[in-house]
Amino acid sequence: MSSLLSGQLLVAALATGGLYALVAVGLNLVYGTMRLLNVAHGEFVMVGAYVAFLLFSTWQIGPPWSLLAAFAVATALGLAAYRGLFHRLLERNQRVEANSLLLFFAVSVILQNVVALTFSANERAYRHLDGIVTFGDVSVTESRLLALVVSLAVCLAVALALRYAAVGQAIRAVLQNRDAAALVGVNVVQVQRLCFAFGVGAAGMAGALISLTQGISPFMGFPFTIAAFVVVILGGLGNLTGSLVGGLLLGFLETYGIALTAASYRSILLYGVFVGVLILLPRGLFGRRAARR
Repeated sequence: MSSLLSGQLLVAALATGGLYALVAVGLNLVYGTMRLLNVAHGEFVMVGAYVAFLLFSTWQIGPPWSLLAAFAVATALGLAAYRGLFHRLLERNQRVEANSLLLFFAVSVILQNVVALTFSANERAYRHLDGIVTFGDVSVTESRLLALVVSLAVCLAVALALRYAAVGQAIRAVLQNRDAAALVGVNVVQVQRLCFAFGVGAAGMAGALISLTQGISPFMGFPFTIAAFVVVILGGLGNLTGSLVGGLLLGFLETYGIALTAASYRSILLYGVFVGVLILLPRGLFGRRAARR
């Protein structure tokens, strides 16, 4: 019981929750502005993890450059997917959610197999920023501390930009009602492109941070996709601050749940929370009724 009250476990929960929040912010933006069901979101996390792994294992390049490179590569892939697949789907505006689910599933399978063929399906890992930082009685690795600081900083920056910046207000308008936003002069297509690019880019950056703390594989993405959906449901659709709170909450539930049981129960805890949230809180802790579009 004393271990449950330790600062070590608290920091681990915060770091895990911060990463979940960073992954979920992008998913929330993509679904909220375009109604695209991005079931390949975790694969963009995986791509970012492999970019960071490749840079460090080949040229000994670590953060912050590996984070920026992972963001850039994931963003480029996202823009290519948007221009080649999803822009036409949004223009037709027919069965967007159902068709996007199939398209993203195809993207997921392609990314998994391309990475597996390139790097093999074996799990990879590297050691970097593994020094210990001590705060009083709490000791934490530099990599986990970096993951916590960067993920929370990006999430807070996005929340502040949505509240105070002009582009953030345009995104909020599209989140609330796309047609009404277009009527008042918001360039909906540009907002959608920006949200798609940043959404998958943030996932890539999260992957680079995750690669510092755990092993990576071509098939690591699906649990992060599920975690992101849980966070979005917890925080409420279109509520980026809610995504931050939801990510931290999921991180606490998972970390302390594993401490009370065993690491082998991680998937059971994750999917159990997913089902429970869908049943008990379908609009999330901070969700509102969806605006008509």
